[in-house]
Amino acid sequence: MLRHRIARSAARRLLGLALVSLSSLPLAGQRALVFQTDFGLAEGSIAEMKGVAYSVSPSLHMFDLTHLIPPYDIWEAAVRLRQAAPFWPPGTVFVSIVDPGVGTARKSIVVKARSGHFFVGPDNGSFTFIAEQFGIESVREIDETVNRLPGSERSHTFHGRDIFGYTGARLAAGVIEFDQVGPALGSSVVMLPHMAPSLAAGRLTGAVLTEDQPYGNVWTNIPARMVDSLGVKVGDTVAVVVRHGATVAFRGRIPFVKSFGAVRRGQPLAYLDSMLDFALALDQGSFAGRYRIGRGKDWVVEVRSLTR
Repeated sequence: MLRHRIARSAARRLLGLALVSLSSLPLAGQRALVFQTDFGLAEGSIAEMKGVAYSVSPSLHMFDLTHLIPPYDIWEAAVRLRQAAPFWPPGTVFVSIVDPGVGTARKSIVVKARSGHFFVGPDNGSFTFIAEQFGIESVREIDETVNRLPGSERSHTFHGRDIFGYTGARLAAGVIEFDQVGPALGSSVVMLPHMAPSLAAGRLTGAVLTEDQPYGNVWTNIPARMVDSLGVKVGDTVAVVVRHGATVAFRGRIPFVKSFGAVRRGQPLAYLDSMLDFALALDQGSFAGRYRIGRGKDWVVEVRSLTR
């Protein structure tokens, strides 16, 4: 008899553990929800957004891309989406909030990329590189009469919580589908001006996208396929010029190598970064810091092969 009671008790415990495990799984049709902001980590805004999302569906799987985008830096937000989004499965919903124009006439949108990813946020240039990288299938303006946190109608400075986080959570949880976001806006978004990569007359040209924090490596938008087309191989030497407008920040001949340890400590090198784009670095040092290199539309990189 005692043996049977112990067995029944053990079975109940196992059933309870199974139910807990099942309750932690996402419901059918749910998607991962990934947040990016310039809110920092000092106060409660992130927790507010996640609280709203949790209230929509306690079984949502929520993740953070970063909350350390420099304040108001739309360019950096666009770059970090470009960096991270390809490594998430189709269907993932990204909520990106770098919104210096919050409460103004800029549109609140959801972008459906041709890859199947979704991007929620202000139409202010944040989705520039996503548009180039994936292509856009469709854009919808968020209908705030339906997809806005109830009771937030008088709040005009926290759309990240009241509109974007709420709508992103509803989309990720399967409460709404994409066509229920709001009216269709076509297939284009606001684009930040920048130098598109090109290869002409034996010279690669592209933009400085960002600095690889905290190391100071300089990432460009020049893809590996263009480096290959130029005929540059590992072990070759390349001539590199980095300009800010008409001002030359760096000019030099450096080796194109697999990784940082191929040169002496502190020496410059060129390589393919983890996104397979052309990049510049110092071994165990900051290329951007040493040569005072920034990023954005006025920063241009030129590359020539010296080995051909």
